[in-house]
Amino acid sequence: MFLSGNGARLLSKSLQRTSPNRLLRYFSSAHEDFDVVIVGGGPAGLALACALGSKAEIQSALKIALVEAGDLFKVRDWSSPAGSFSNRVVSLTNASQTFLKDAGSWDHVELERTAPIEEMQVWDGISDARITFSASEMGASSDSHSGMARLTETLNLQRGLLRQLQSLPTVQILEKNKVQHITADETPGGWPSVHLDSGRTLKARLIVGADGPNSPVRSFANIASYGWSYDTQAVVCTMEHSPRGPFLGPNTTAYQRFLPTGPIAFLPISDTASSLVWSTRPALASAFKACEPSVLARMINAAFRLPDVSMNYLHNLILESHEAGRPITEEEISAEILWREQSHSIDYTSAYSSTTPEAFSENRIPPSDAEMLPPVVTSIQPGTVASFPLRYNHAESYIGEGQGSRTVLVGDAAHTIHPLAGQGLNLGLGDVECLSRCITEAILRGGDIGAYTSLLPFTRERYLENHKIMSACDKLHKIYSTTSGPIVQLRSVGLEVLNELDSIKAAIMMSAGSVSRNDHRPLSYNSEARTTMFDIAAKCVENLNTATRVAQAAGGGLTGLAVNVLQNMAKAAASYQNPSKP
Repeated sequence: MFLSGNGARLLSKSLQRTSPNRLLRYFSSAHEDFDVVIVGGGPAGLALACALGSKAEIQSALKIALVEAGDLFKVRDWSSPAGSFSNRVVSLTNASQTFLKDAGSWDHVELERTAPIEEMQVWDGISDARITFSASEMGASSDSHSGMARLTETLNLQRGLLRQLQSLPTVQILEKNKVQHITADETPGGWPSVHLDSGRTLKARLIVGADGPNSPVRSFANIASYGWSYDTQAVVCTMEHSPRGPFLGPNTTAYQRFLPTGPIAFLPISDTASSLVWSTRPALASAFKACEPSVLARMINAAFRLPDVSMNYLHNLILESHEAGRPITEEEISAEILWREQSHSIDYTSAYSSTTPEAFSENRIPPSDAEMLPPVVTSIQPGTVASFPLRYNHAESYIGEGQGSRTVLVGDAAHTIHPLAGQGLNLGLGDVECLSRCITEAILRGGDIGAYTSLLPFTRERYLENHKIMSACDKLHKIYSTTSGPIVQLRSVGLEVLNELDSIKAAIMMSAGSVSRNDHRPLSYNSEARTTMFDIAAKCVENLNTATRVAQAAGGGLTGLAVNVLQNMAKAAASYQNPSKP
């Protein structure tokens, strides 16, 4: 309905005479009803919208709104030249990839801008104790998945999710709309209202907070959280290097070295480019960003090759230059690194020499130890060096109660984790998959999707699972941050023993999502997953005595751990074989 000029003037005068409280009540009553309002247009929020909107059995029963404060047009139309990559990447496990395929969004991800991770090498920066995870050895490869995980740019994933949403009429995207506040309905069990800065009000049967660590939805639900900031910042960039050549195969190995200042990770994104995530002290992070990119490239090479004593010296050298207001030059740092390599008797033909990248030329046979280390970084892609603070945070609950009822948290709104295991987004996608399943089940049985009882299975399934992985990453960060001799010895022995126990390594990979599982029914319904499980379980039984002897040699405390893990895996396999048994 449109008003004439006189009508508009009369309405304006009438509104001017109306009290502010009456105006607020008038505009608040003009609301829009939705079944689900997702707050946050990051990967987790977009993935949930795709998962719900693509389920044929519930499409007609759901009206969904996704609210995002930013401009998604920039993400939707994002493009980047071939060979150039964004500095923010994610490692998607096979389980996460399967979920995205089921939601229809993986078909829209540009696979040419992704790379499989077929092997991982992780080692101690002080003792050099090393553990290797291989997809071929652990049975994680299949026709549908290559490797243990796949690396992709966050923007590539988000763009794929947005393209899928364009084909889903039940999802309405409200971008460039910031949540001003959320109010509860005065009626018990009533729907809460999301008030946007554009003046729109959305009443929702269920509000999903996918809105990051500073979640307005979590604040409205009055859900407390606990955590702490690490004295660490993550430095990220895109590195360029020569191809590994025919003797070494493609660039599909991820490398991570635990330095006392924090872990440094080298993640493959293409044949000649890789992504860096270097967790280090805030002062060092600032100094690295102030240096020329070529200096950072030299330091990355050194961080994977030089002993800790030399890395400490180089760190102090860079900090002193930064504090003096004269960042160190490439010539100065190269000369210092060369001298350090010579003092440690590193042969210039060895892979541990970072000053002679021509040794890795395609036309030459690489050194015998070349597979132990990442390629030598030759340059940093312009404009990709950045840093961000790291913290641990976990909400005390994932679902709201009382005045904050009909709310649920997923992704970073529920938990933030140290990136050393690359599990942050995978945990969020696990939340999304589980929540979409709970909503679907509630609709199919005629339940209320926003009711506490409908959401309870979600928090029961996800809270402990997330907490286990978050706690493990936090403890790893703390254990490897110390240089205490006894602790270094213990962690080194533990790592070397674990590297000999293929069955336990397989269990770690399964818990991290490297073995895909197509659905959440008992694995007896899934022949491929069932076969993998039985193969691993069989290997567990075969290696039980060997594992026990190795653990006894390393220390009595490890015996119970090895036996307990292997026995539990065998029991799990037996339960899958006979799903009717408790």
